[in-house]
Amino acid sequence: MAEEKKYLYGPVPSRRLGRSLGIDIVPFKLCSLDCVYCQLGRTTKKTLHRSDFVPVEAVLAELRDRLAEGVEADFISISGSGEPTLNSRLGELIDGIKKITDIPVAILTNGTLLYKQDVRADCAKADVVLPSLDAGDEQIFRKINRPHSGLSIEKLISGLCAFRKEFSGQIWLEVFLIEGFNTDNEQIAKIKDAISRIRPDKVQLNTAVRPTAEPGIKILNAEKLQAIAEELGENCEVIADFSPAQQGRHVEVRAEDVLSMLKRRPCSLSDVCSALGISRNEALKYITHFQQQGVIDSKKKDGVIFFSKRINR
Repeated sequence: MAEEKKYLYGPVPSRRLGRSLGIDIVPFKLCSLDCVYCQLGRTTKKTLHRSDFVPVEAVLAELRDRLAEGVEADFISISGSGEPTLNSRLGELIDGIKKITDIPVAILTNGTLLYKQDVRADCAKADVVLPSLDAGDEQIFRKINRPHSGLSIEKLISGLCAFRKEFSGQIWLEVFLIEGFNTDNEQIAKIKDAISRIRPDKVQLNTAVRPTAEPGIKILNAEKLQAIAEELGENCEVIADFSPAQQGRHVEVRAEDVLSMLKRRPCSLSDVCSALGISRNEALKYITHFQQQGVIDSKKKDGVIFFSKRINR
């Protein structure tokens, strides 16, 4: 059986970033939050402490190999299976990436550590930073995001405001909407007030299209998403489903590439095809192989089957 890459995965289809070549730099589900909608399940350890989790030199070596293979991506995205800003060598990693490729760097973060000056300095080295804000007050913040005890909604918003003052690149703020949690008029008004303080370049509305940590988290329909987007202002958009564009020249796909994708996020068969530029039959061949080996699980969400690598905790 193929051994997946240690740090890189994809490119995966991203509704925000197109073809995203991911880099995973923290242990599985090490995070400052335990969001009810997380596609990776419950957080195993909540922390605000930054540490050196992975050897930067090894990550960069793996990236050089992928670039030499001819991989094509719209962004190199630092994200993965935990909160990436918990890695204390984040800034060093971005410096290294920029020395070996012109592909822009994006950081997908929950934004909770931006109250720390060193985290803001590291994130400011990226081209695009994509933080999250899912609540307008402390009660809903705790209900949706289930944060570390050292966090508050005001600490999160203040950190985002401080980062905006220091960062000249793009900030694309994601708001994850859940019916019955944060979609009433009062909550939307509070989120809108927070957005006016943060001043992101874009606000992007998301909802639960993949399996979630907690059951019963429902997709918001397109009409309501659009209505909320209009309420939040002209810089707000509903994140559209990823549509595979020109796939570029063919790059050989190996079983380890598929397994690396499924380790970091649940993917449908179409996701695998779109990300790796392969046919449905070829993707199904890999999925079937991994199912027979007992290394992946499947879960249905709104009629679509998603596959993910089984995690042995």
